[in-house]
Amino acid sequence: MKILTLVRQVPDAEARVKINAQNVDLEGTTLVIDGMDEYGVEEALRLREGGAGVEEIVALAVGPKRVEDALRTALAMGVDRAIHVETDEKLDPIALSRVVAQVAQAEGAGLILVGGQEADWDSQALGAATAERLGWPQLTWTNELKLEGETLTGRHDVDDGNESFRAALPAVVTTQQGLNEPRYPTLPNIMKAKKKELRKDDLGTYGAQPTVRVVQSEIQTRARLNKMIDGKDPQAAAEQLLDLLRNEAKVLA
Repeated sequence: MKILTLVRQVPDAEARVKINAQNVDLEGTTLVIDGMDEYGVEEALRLREGGAGVEEIVALAVGPKRVEDALRTALAMGVDRAIHVETDEKLDPIALSRVVAQVAQAEGAGLILVGGQEADWDSQALGAATAERLGWPQLTWTNELKLEGETLTGRHDVDDGNESFRAALPAVVTTQQGLNEPRYPTLPNIMKAKKKELRKDDLGTYGAQPTVRVVQSEIQTRARLNKMIDGKDPQAAAEQLLDLLRNEAKVLA
């Protein structure tokens, strides 16, 4: 059985970003694998290490040339090979699902792992759209996953708590924080990753076009209060800080 895991690249949560000509400018910004997708990569590796009969794990990324870095990280974590559909087009989840579904069919994948919510689009649509295109069942927001033969079992979050599930492959699974703790690539594996296959594809091969176009971007900012607290009396300074956080910054209840 083959697993396809999607890898997307987004700004680090602590990175500074800027707007240039009404678009987000990522030049010089620290970029990383989307955290939700990283859980998917880790889970694919754990399923294989657990003796689930996984023959191959393939990482897929769709985006500009810089996305290679995210794929190299996935390869260093232990993924067998990678596919990069290189494009400067910003694909919305519905358009992206077209590519994911076609790659899964061409590769003969029996399980697709994608992040539960995309950090860049803030959308949960990718997993559902991919499953709909393929006619496969979808398991969302998983926090436990096991694979025995052609059957998936596990648990996932629902509105009222969580529930257990059982589903036959092929299937689409969306991953989230709490499913696992992603490993750090070791230096030997980083070196090995350089020799692994990273195939380049053209977006035109898949006939995918954006269905949504971003015409303007905006970064939310908050003005600084620029207030200095006199630290001569620690007790009074602490009380003043709490008052400012609660009544002016509105970050404490």
